[in-house]
Order: sequence, then C-alpha cells, then structure tokens
Amino acid sequence: MRKSWLLLIPTLVFVITSFNCAKKEIELTPEVASSDEALFKMGEQYQKKDPEKARLYFRQVIDSFPKSFYAQQAKLAIADTYFRKADEGSMILAASEYREFIQLYPYSPRAAYAQHQIGMTYYKNVLKAGRDQTKTRQALAEFKKVMANYPLSEEAKLAQEKIKDCEERLAAHITEIGRFYYKRNAFQAAVNRLTEIITTYPNYSKMDEVYFYLADTYLQWNKVEQSIPYFTKLISDFPKSKYAKKAQKKMEEININKQD
Repeated sequence: MRKSWLLLIPTLVFVITSFNCAKKEIELTPEVASSDEALFKMGEQYQKKDPEKARLYFRQVIDSFPKSFYAQQAKLAIADTYFRKADEGSMILAASEYREFIQLYPYSPRAAYAQHQIGMTYYKNVLKAGRDQTKTRQALAEFKKVMANYPLSEEAKLAQEKIKDCEERLAAHITEIGRFYYKRNAFQAAVNRLTEIITTYPNYSKMDEVYFYLADTYLQWNKVEQSIPYFTKLISDFPKSKYAKKAQKKMEEININKQD
C-alpha cells in the first residue's frame, strides 16, 4: 500500500505546481518527495538560476512537512528569492514572507534576521533627500523593531547603523523643506521645520546649517532676541563651519544695531 501511494506523489505534485505556476513544473521521485531535506536541497539548487522553480520546491517542503526544521528554512528561502529580485513588487512579497515567518516562528533564532530583512525591503528603495521619504520612514520603523525585539542579536548592530542613516536622510529632507520656506520668507513654517530637526534628530551631521537657517529666519522675522541663542551655539559648537563665519558677521551686525 505504501509503495502504491508513493508512486502517486510525482503526479500529485505536478498537478499542484503546474496549476499554481503555469510555466513552471517540478517532477519528484518518491524518494525526494518523502524527504524534507531532499526537497529543500533541490530548492537550493535552483535558488539563483531559477527562483520560481526553487520556490515550488520550498513550498512543497512547507506543505508536506509543516513542523520540520526545513520548513522554517524554506519559508526564509522563499522570502530571500523575492528579496534578491529587488524590484518593488518582489520587495512587497519578500516583506510579506518575512512577516509570516515571524508570525509562524516567533522564537526562531532567525526571527531577528527576518525582521531586519523587512527593514531592508524598504531601505533598498529609499529616495534622495529632495524626494518623498515614505520608504525611509517605513525602513526606520522596521529597524527600530529589530532593536526593540532582538537587542542582543547581530542584526541589532546592523539595524543600528541603518537607523542612523535613515535619520540622517530624514533630517536632510526636512532641512531642504526648511530652506525652501526660509527663502520664501515663510518664517513660521521654516521655524517649525528646522526646530523639528533639533528635537527629533539631534545627531544630524549638518546641525550647523540647521542652526544658521533657524537663527537667520528669526533675524529676518525681526525676532532678534530669539535668533541670538542659535547664532551663539553655532559659533561655539561649530567654530570651523562656514556657517559659523556667517553667524559671526550676523552677530556683529546685531551688536552694532543695538548700540545705535
């Protein structure tokens, strides 16, 4: 009876896979079909040269041996094949697979990796400072989950680096918006944006620029007393900055006007 059942396996697998993936099919011997390890290794063979076919083998591992160690590995491998493809649609599918992995195996040693990879699916598509930063914000939120949920993992160290970069990008984006309002004498809007950087991204690498535009916005807004602390901080904290020289001149003009 067992031999008769095994002989049906290749036919059954063919029907399932050809239905789900019209142009791809896999043929399995009874020996391969009855082994989670053999199925997984078949998938590994096709991971780079034929990702679609690899996914068929990996899904067969999950369907036939859902509680197997290789089922966990197969779930991640499916996500990785989408991630490597790198286009936006594949990244969405990759993130979905990684999320499902965490839901299915929350205590797996690879859960930290899956969470980090979710962040990477957004991070790979972040745009320059002058453009929409939705992906950057999404990546930042996912990397922070790595730090919160898996603080002792190797992925936490990687996430920390990515968090710094995401915050740098977001601060640069807000700086551009602040300068835009500054140049158009939209003083309140400029102040709101530039102040946001100081409070939200205090480690921004171009904080000297932020202090200058914030101080000069107040100065042009005829709020001289509010400009002085920022000019002063710029001069003291960033003495070698080109903005420090500009701030020094502004302070000299303020002092002359006070004397008059």
